Amino acid sequence: MSDNLLRKIPKVDTILESPGFKSLQLRFPQLILKEILREYLDILRLEIKNGQKSTVPGIDEIVREISCRTQAFIEPGLKRVINATGVIIHTNLGRSVLAKEAVEAILKIATGYSNLEYDLEKGTRGSRYNHCTSVLKRLTFAGEALIVNNNAGAVFLILNTLAEGKEVIISRGELIEIGGSFRIPDVMKKSGAVLREVGTTNRTYIEDFERAIGDNTGLIMKAHTSNYRIRGFTHEASSEELVHLGKKYGVPTYFDTGSGFFPTYDAFGHTGEPIITEELKTGFDVISFSGDKLLGAP
Repeated sequence: MSDNLLRKIPKVDTILESPGFKSLQLRFPQLILKEILREYLDILRLEIKNGQKSTVPGIDEIVREISCRTQAFIEPGLKRVINATGVIIHTNLGRSVLAKEAVEAILKIATGYSNLEYDLEKGTRGSRYNHCTSVLKRLTFAGEALIVNNNAGAVFLILNTLAEGKEVIISRGELIEIGGSFRIPDVMKKSGAVLREVGTTNRTYIEDFERAIGDNTGLIMKAHTSNYRIRGFTHEASSEELVHLGKKYGVPTYFDTGSGFFPTYDAFGHTGEPIITEELKTGFDVISFSGDKLLGAP
């Protein structure tokens, strides 16, 4: 039965030479049309073999299907939506909305050549980081700054650079997972660092961190639990305690603060998010945060 149906499928050359398909070539690139046709016929053959099809579409029906699939392929996947969730910075809906002035600045520069990696004063190759690190350092009062693709990438690079082959001490209650299956234990493993969790889910003391410090300790880490809260019978080691402990034993300290909250947002009230400038004043050696959430807002 399936063999008979398979033999009834129109030949590719016949489809390509049909008037309907030739009209499609006036609207869409030929290479894309052929690829989508090939994919469609492969699926059709598989469905026939699996008994999912009892008839074979004619050439006109195939052409209509290819037209619909090609149109869907070339249309932009991103579409403007209405955010009625009640969450202003929604991580699934584009995160922070860019300010009009920012978009205009991007359009002005990105539609032509620029000095992205060229030092106009020296007339030599420059660094793309120079355009943004000075601004970030002024905003945070940090000694140095680096911008990478996202905070998940920053976490990986920090762990790999400071603690590859060494233990990273972190509270059990801060082994977070965020969207996209980003789990700190998994990232730590891939970075080459060794997870050393201390305390319990709801209560971790500075003494737990101190008891875990040994010859192979590479980093003391704190992670902000931005997407959940543990309430009730709880305790966590403070930033000040962790920084003091790190200095006492000569171990670098790192705080993954999550969304990146700045004091310029005080007019909207405090959200409970760690304030970047305050955490840096505390003395953490390294801090990371997202640039497309609170920092990226208009």
